Amino acid sequence: MSNRQLRANPPTAKAARSLAPRRLTPRPLTLLALGHACVDVYQGAVAALVPFFVSERAYSYAAASGIVLAASLLSSVVQPLFGALTDKWALPWLLPVSTVVGGAGVALAGVSGNYAVTLLVVAVSGIGVAAYHPEAARVARQASRGSHTAMSWFSLGGNVGFATAPLLVSAVVATGGLRASPLLVVPALAGAVLCGAALRGLRARDAAAPKEAGPGAGPAAEDDWPSFLKLSGAVICRSIVFTGLSTFIALYVRERTGGGEVAGTVALFVLYLGGAAGTVVGGRLAARYGRLPVVRWSYALAVLAVAGVVLVPGPLLYVFVVLASAGLYVPFSLHITLGQDYLPRRMGTASGVTLGLTVSIGGLASPLIGAIADAASLRTALAPLIALPALGWLLLRTLREPGVS
Repeated sequence: MSNRQLRANPPTAKAARSLAPRRLTPRPLTLLALGHACVDVYQGAVAALVPFFVSERAYSYAAASGIVLAASLLSSVVQPLFGALTDKWALPWLLPVSTVVGGAGVALAGVSGNYAVTLLVVAVSGIGVAAYHPEAARVARQASRGSHTAMSWFSLGGNVGFATAPLLVSAVVATGGLRASPLLVVPALAGAVLCGAALRGLRARDAAAPKEAGPGAGPAAEDDWPSFLKLSGAVICRSIVFTGLSTFIALYVRERTGGGEVAGTVALFVLYLGGAAGTVVGGRLAARYGRLPVVRWSYALAVLAVAGVVLVPGPLLYVFVVLASAGLYVPFSLHITLGQDYLPRRMGTASGVTLGLTVSIGGLASPLIGAIADAASLRTALAPLIALPALGWLLLRTLREPGVS
């Protein structure tokens, strides 16, 4: 349309909006997923720092795994409390603040050679991560409008953060030593900006959209605590296996393959990266076959995969690391939505437990695994992990889809 025609026939307001250049604004869920990646860098970074603590500070396996415990212990206790708070009040400001706290703790972990100080700052990081996840899960559920597949993309962000942590830590610490760790605060600063942008976008979207009945509309169903507790028990089994592997896989692969630090870093990266893909696959498979069948299949696969990691020698070990990653990560986002649907009146608490307590409690087993490794061998210490996914499968086999009697 020419300028003369526009002056003669001015467009309506609707037509004017269609003629205006479209602003390409990222969707809030995309920004939340990217922010989730920045936060979960710091969950993966703690395990990635373990080989450097062993080599630079001569920590024993038990002492090094105690640092993982410090990151997990307060987080496992505090996270359900933050979840209970978000059941009563929306606390969106927690997202950027907790992101910075989580990053600052890990960034300070290499500054002091004092073991107690290292434990303290890593524990502070764990509190930051604990404060983030329940509120982030609530906001992501709101942004996804209840879609299980969309929630898998939010979980993917966290898994990508896990996957990149070994590479980030290796690039920083292998170059400048543990005293270069303050550089690790950069993802936290970026994550705080992303969280703020996501919250602004979500407020703008909800203000512009008409009020519609959604998954949360109407009275919530009754909470199903027995099913939720069984699910939580299975997630604890998964958590112990994952934390044990992520803490010691780098050292174990170096021992079993005869490779150096690069071989161990690659194994940890593969463990995390396979999970990133598995999370998205899990959401798609659940849309087709249902959440509980997919979760059960994943736990069964994890039994065989972890056995391969522990027992198979040489480079073939990497194949089983990939399979273990898939078995442990495919159900990850499904745990979150199942927990929220088993406790529809307490979604914050459910998120705090499935994303926090049950996941972080895996760190409580790390010192025990480390002590067995010191007394015997890493292979002996990791062997009991084979049985845990089987126990998780037994807990899951009697569960029904939420809302199905």
